[in-house]
Amino acid sequence: MTGLLVTGCAGFIGFHLAQRLLGAGKSVIGIDNLNDYYDPALKLARLEQLSACSGFTFQKLDLADRAGMQALFRQHRFRAVVHMAAQAGVRYSLQNPHAYADSNLEGFLNVLEGCRQGGCGHLVYASSSSVYGANTKLPFSVHDNVDHPVSLYAATKKANELLAHSYSHLYGLPTTGLRLFTVYGPWYRPDMALYLFANAITAGQPINLFNHGKMRRDFTHVDDVVEAVSRIVDRPPQGNPGWSGARPEPGSSKAPWRIYNVGNSRPEELMHIVALLEKGFGRTAKKNLLPMQPGDVLATFADVDDLARDVGFRPKVAIEQGIETFVAWYRDYHRL
Repeated sequence: MTGLLVTGCAGFIGFHLAQRLLGAGKSVIGIDNLNDYYDPALKLARLEQLSACSGFTFQKLDLADRAGMQALFRQHRFRAVVHMAAQAGVRYSLQNPHAYADSNLEGFLNVLEGCRQGGCGHLVYASSSSVYGANTKLPFSVHDNVDHPVSLYAATKKANELLAHSYSHLYGLPTTGLRLFTVYGPWYRPDMALYLFANAITAGQPINLFNHGKMRRDFTHVDDVVEAVSRIVDRPPQGNPGWSGARPEPGSSKAPWRIYNVGNSRPEELMHIVALLEKGFGRTAKKNLLPMQPGDVLATFADVDDLARDVGFRPKVAIEQGIETFVAWYRDYHRL
């Protein structure tokens, strides 16, 4: 068996994760299609950082390239696969739905098939807090049903969890899905609200605050996400012997399949986030208060008790500290 495969290695979370694994002495093969959903220059800058690390190999590859993915898994027998690549974004799914079918459905199936054919010991993949959709009971728990997505993006992430379960059940492939909650930090994605706010504040332009700014998000620092993943990757699920089809428990299975929330478990008001950015940049934001957008949810809040119990993980980075790290990186990257 060779080392680890990290998909989406030039993306925000995939980059940080690959960096962490390489720092721990693991060998990492990273793939990414380097598409132009956002500025590829940022992806190339991340990739440059990774390429300077010992033990890293990069291959430009699209998840939806079935022949290319088959060749990758034929060439390497990965001990574990950490699948972070996806077509992200709720609002973009309203404009370009087929991009989500190509990457998040067909691409994910290619990953599953590669893991099955290649005898992979554990597939860890990024799901999303968006799967909670129309649920209103807070905090969101993996033990609650998630059958009412409110965006196509969320529906594809729910589909990933279901596809993974079928492979765990049929082929005994251990799979762990991670429902990530509003991840942020240095080397952030420029299509995300925090980055858009920073752009607007530094340029003296107004920021758009949907639902009149009355949104709450469980902002989770990327360092906490990477810590959680690094603990999980070497702990493939064994299956829950107490699981019953008579009363099916949504977050586990008799198959080696598991779902976890990865969040800060402390939702923050969007106005507080804006205030922290204003403090960091030393400028006051101009604010456009707008109605709720289609596909958005009012609040996210993660119950992370299962993750704490199983791998001893608790988030450590407070929002004040986390915003400081983002602002410091933003200033450096944009040479402010």
